Amino acid sequence: MSVKTIVERALEQGRGMLRLAPNWVPRSFCVPGRRIKLHPDDYYAMGGERGGIDERWFASTTPADNGPLTSPNEGLSFIVFEDGAKTQRVLLREAIEELQGAIVGNRIWKKHQRWPMYSKFFDNQGALPHHIHHRDKHAKLTGQLGKPEAYYFPPQVNNHGGDYPYTFFGLNPGVTKDQVRQALRDAAEGRDNAITSLAPAYRLDVGTGWDVPPGVLHAPGSLCTYEPQKASDVFAMYENITHNQVVPKELLWKDTPKGKQGDVGWLLSVIDWDLNVDPDFVQNRFMRPQPVYPAKEMAKQGFTENWICYKSDAFSAKELTVHPGATVTIKDNAAYGFIMMQGHGTMGVWDIETPTMIRYGQLTQDEFFVTEQAAKEGLTITNPSRTDPIVMLKHFGPNNPDLKIG
Repeated sequence: MSVKTIVERALEQGRGMLRLAPNWVPRSFCVPGRRIKLHPDDYYAMGGERGGIDERWFASTTPADNGPLTSPNEGLSFIVFEDGAKTQRVLLREAIEELQGAIVGNRIWKKHQRWPMYSKFFDNQGALPHHIHHRDKHAKLTGQLGKPEAYYFPPQVNNHGGDYPYTFFGLNPGVTKDQVRQALRDAAEGRDNAITSLAPAYRLDVGTGWDVPPGVLHAPGSLCTYEPQKASDVFAMYENITHNQVVPKELLWKDTPKGKQGDVGWLLSVIDWDLNVDPDFVQNRFMRPQPVYPAKEMAKQGFTENWICYKSDAFSAKELTVHPGATVTIKDNAAYGFIMMQGHGTMGVWDIETPTMIRYGQLTQDEFFVTEQAAKEGLTITNPSRTDPIVMLKHFGPNNPDLKIG
């Protein structure tokens, strides 16, 4: 059976909702925070040399860039189609290449010819090194796209805060380029560069988030993070020792063009200086949830929906809560993926549920992709519980026509 036929049958079966398989990604430089519901025995299921699994990627058509040991299709989401006793899987990327606007909508397909974002859980026991994602003008020199991203800290996966629930963002106002150049030179030469001495740290609050444009230095803290982002895995690590853990030197030069390897001036040029030393960084980058509709109107209908990521034109995200015992029909004007955070019930023709624990390789019913047509027609969600809300996080592509705040 061809990819196109399988996907067409999956779309017909799900009436515009595609079921996705869990998509686990390890990072060799991270220690798992163990909050993403993977079985305790499975956090190193991909092998100790690969590092622990501390990420789960959602609605991804972007391969993970984890060096020479990266496994085939790592980071790519699979559609699951069950036909009787037979289960078939097709890459979401291949499905979109075949059916184009029938999945992502003609608006996105005509401009991007792909699904141009993904989201993830980032779940690390400690903080990451101060690092950067390149802007388009730098990323294109290695055949990639720049990467804006955003953070939201869901309460359902933050039963503990990890070792360091504070994030360094940018640089202190008044820091000079010479100071940063010296820190980068120290990293290149193997000395502890202590670059976070030049940066402010912010305590992370569950139920809030941050917007992180490309070119902004950041050292994400140890809350489990829902992270919508542009479809790219471009980055470079500008801090070389973090909490007594040495960062491999090759990650300082990751995604540097061959002709610029060893050039500290190049590393400095990747930094968007104005954004990093912005004295109004908190006002411009911090995000509290914002209601999609008037709160009283939503309460009468049995649901609550908030924008949680809304400052980037590359993606956006909502948190939808369906109250116990309620049945609601939710409409959106754009395709989206979603991940269940709490509760169980039905959505369209599907049973949806939030697993407590997942074995590596196990299928679930907590992640789906909704086509633009199905989103516009509306999906009816029923919560049969008398006590437990349904909560899901929804990730959208660029220039969401429903997004009216910024």
